Amino acid sequence: MDNPEKYRLARAVVDRWCSFQEALGGTKRKYPTQEFLSFAEAARSYIDLTRRDQLIRRDVAKAISGLTDVSPVGEKAVPGRILSEADRLECLFFDGFDPHFEGDEPPGL
Repeated sequence: MDNPEKYRLARAVVDRWCSFQEALGGTKRKYPTQEFLSFAEAARSYIDLTRRDQLIRRDVAKAISGLTDVSPVGEKAVPGRILSEADRLECLFFDGFDPHFEGDEPPGL
């Protein structure tokens, strides 16, 4: 039987992904940064909980897959912060490592 916490977090990832997609397709000229960061937060929580699991939910994998293959929508340029976070999520979820050292840099860097 599936863990209810995993199910809840997976549902949050998918729901926030849908909210982000709706905001992205909206009429505002500004990129929906808040919606993306909300999705990223839910995705990181799910990734942390399932880090050692052999099986992953397909709907979560579909939401995270291809995040770095984004292109501007209309006049909405993708901020560098978003691209960096998208790369980080893909690495965490599919490769199992965090590409951001943040304090663990080798000496001299």
